[in-house]
Amino acid sequence: MQQADFWNDIENAQRVVQKSKALKDKVSKYESLLSRIEDLEVLIELSDESEDLSTLDEIKSEKEEIEKRIEELRIETLLSGEYDRNNAIITIHAGAGGTEACDWASMLLRMYSRWAVAKGYTVNTLDYLPGDEAGVKSVTLEIIGEYAYGYLKSEKGVHRLVRISPFDAAGKRHTSFASLEVLPEITPEQDIEIRAEDLKVDTYRSGGAGGQYVNKTESAIRITHIPTGIIVQCQNERSQHANREAAMKMLKSKLIELKERAHKEKIEDLTGELKDIGWGSQIRSYVFQPYTMVKDHRTGAEIGNIQSVMDGEIDEFINAYLKWQAAGGN
Repeated sequence: MQQADFWNDIENAQRVVQKSKALKDKVSKYESLLSRIEDLEVLIELSDESEDLSTLDEIKSEKEEIEKRIEELRIETLLSGEYDRNNAIITIHAGAGGTEACDWASMLLRMYSRWAVAKGYTVNTLDYLPGDEAGVKSVTLEIIGEYAYGYLKSEKGVHRLVRISPFDAAGKRHTSFASLEVLPEITPEQDIEIRAEDLKVDTYRSGGAGGQYVNKTESAIRITHIPTGIIVQCQNERSQHANREAAMKMLKSKLIELKERAHKEKIEDLTGELKDIGWGSQIRSYVFQPYTMVKDHRTGAEIGNIQSVMDGEIDEFINAYLKWQAAGGN
């Protein structure tokens, strides 16, 4: 960065600046943690010398907090992918099963929203299609915050629910499925060029009983990427321009992810045959009856307190996945 011609290549300069900031952030967190450890050691020494037991609770609380921060820093070292620091765009799709599946999708919507808020992230609803009777058929959220994609990429896949259905008068046990798609939101320096002739843009009026989620004016946007057949839409922003901008973000994220999976050099090389993202087998099961348990089928991580999981406490699953992936899991 000290070289005289550093800013001659703007794109490269932005990449270097971003990398520099990421490294400085890591060093800053490490140094802050060291400082807290040293302060705690001093407090322990003073308490020991004066035989003052009144500080024991403070010492215990600070020790637990430091251990928590160390584990968070350890997990962050596993987030070294090109897009891991980015915001995330997640889409929840209800599986087959009508109202029961739509209700399950809405439960996942609540779970991820609560997780994001607890992390200090911002949650924006980009698209919302309500169920016919209850729940949601599909919803797209933008999760804004550092490492949002790095953490949430572990959640991509099919989620399975087993419970006694509140919509079944006979009280029978039902199995429902919902899929979660997770994409990194592309930053300006990661931007890609998409040819205008490859896009078909439609405007329409938002429909359905979307309530607070849906803008009822003629400003909803649907964009089709003709070579791949990928379709994105946004209806929740206040203007057609804002909806188009949000839809283009989603499209670029999908194309980048597709290009990575297809090992293609250019977006132009992608074709429709590559756009399929199959459901496959479920990554996680959430069982309410006959017992309560949430189990991740990739890592083997299990939690018996299903209500805490549905309230957004999913870090144990995320951390287990990142460790499993680092150890060679796939």
